[in-house]
Amino acid sequence: MRIVVIGAGDTGRMISELLSNEGYEVVVVDTDGDKLDTIRDDMDVLTIQADGTSPSFMRSPDVAGADLLVSVTDLDEVNIIACILAKKNGITHTIARIRDPKFLAEPAEYIEGNFSIDLILSPELITAREISRLVMTPSALNIEDFAEGRVRLVEAKVDPKSPFCHKMLKDIKLPRSVLIALIMRDHHMIIPHGTDQLLPLDNVYVIGSPESLKEMAARYQGNAQEQRKTMRALIIGAGRTGQALAPMLEAQGISVKVIDNNEDNCKAMSLKLKKGLVLHGDGTDIDMLTSEGVSEADTVICTTRDEKQNLLMALVAKHLGAKQTIVRVTRTEYISLMRQVGIDIVLSTRILAAAEVLSFVRSGSVVSVSLLDGAKVQAMEMILPPGSPIEGKPLMKANIPKSCLIGAFVRNGQVQIPGGLSVLQAGDNVILIVQADKAQDVISYFKGSK
Repeated sequence: MRIVVIGAGDTGRMISELLSNEGYEVVVVDTDGDKLDTIRDDMDVLTIQADGTSPSFMRSPDVAGADLLVSVTDLDEVNIIACILAKKNGITHTIARIRDPKFLAEPAEYIEGNFSIDLILSPELITAREISRLVMTPSALNIEDFAEGRVRLVEAKVDPKSPFCHKMLKDIKLPRSVLIALIMRDHHMIIPHGTDQLLPLDNVYVIGSPESLKEMAARYQGNAQEQRKTMRALIIGAGRTGQALAPMLEAQGISVKVIDNNEDNCKAMSLKLKKGLVLHGDGTDIDMLTSEGVSEADTVICTTRDEKQNLLMALVAKHLGAKQTIVRVTRTEYISLMRQVGIDIVLSTRILAAAEVLSFVRSGSVVSVSLLDGAKVQAMEMILPPGSPIEGKPLMKANIPKSCLIGAFVRNGQVQIPGGLSVLQAGDNVILIVQADKAQDVISYFKGSK
């Protein structure tokens, strides 16, 4: 499959790298030769310095006949034009990054019918939705839903005082529909077995139905979850992400306060809130944060475009007593650093966007893809096709690749946590946890094509 990516910025680079690592034939296009030089040095892709909206470019041999065009430049209008021209010149599918609310307010059918766009990519809106979900589950570092919400994967850090610490997994009693699916320790992926132990500060991924996960939290945390319920949120940054996020939090009954040093952003934000307070000021000003009650905030969310400033503001907020800090970044290399210095949750807009593109590229038997731990691990939902080599066999005899774990499967609407004697059937929704560099091999195995 040949995929053309127009735009070699942060998002375009992440998407290109991910698709190239998956074995797709990738063509990266930009007018900036320096950006292309960097990409050419780091990736096995073809680069073209050109205007992606030029009709003659669309007819060039390296582009004509491509299966997919992804346009992620900084300008919505350029992305829209590129998609229209791509469809006119025979490219089957198109994806465009669109951030202007006037376009996002339109139904997807209108965008597809009038602009020839199959998937709208709005990293800021995707990030806002992800933060909104996480805020409602304060102990979670990440939440991924599968099978139309029937299965949930939750990432949490093991507290040194947890009753799970230093226990063998086989000795931990979990609700029936819950499985400890993955342990990340020092950035190494561990597919757990019964004799493995959870250690303090491990990042553990637990999978199950939302109801069973709530039961587990109630059993082992008592009323801690209720006591930590988010009631007050402070958002620093009233740009696109902040403007999308604040109304979502307010709609969930959370008291919202927003700080931004851009007056126009503040005015735009004030029009979107019913009760929330918008303040024009510097989010790094300790006196201002103190006077506005940062120590009383249940969560402080830093969403400016300056990720270094986001880190500074989150650290200041944490020092002043904020209970939870969430930071938006673009560069994946900052994720590990920020977690090491005490930031609770770090979200990369380009990882979230790249996951959307990868889900689209794999569409068919693969329903959705989530990128975990800086895209080193993938969680994917697959509909088991007829004729799969795993169909009808007990899992203990199915010779499943070692780089893969079956976390759960859904049959007739019922969530099941698999055991060695479980047997999968064609049409089951199967949730897989996979090493990212082995993902294509695992997909091929389950499809029976390898």
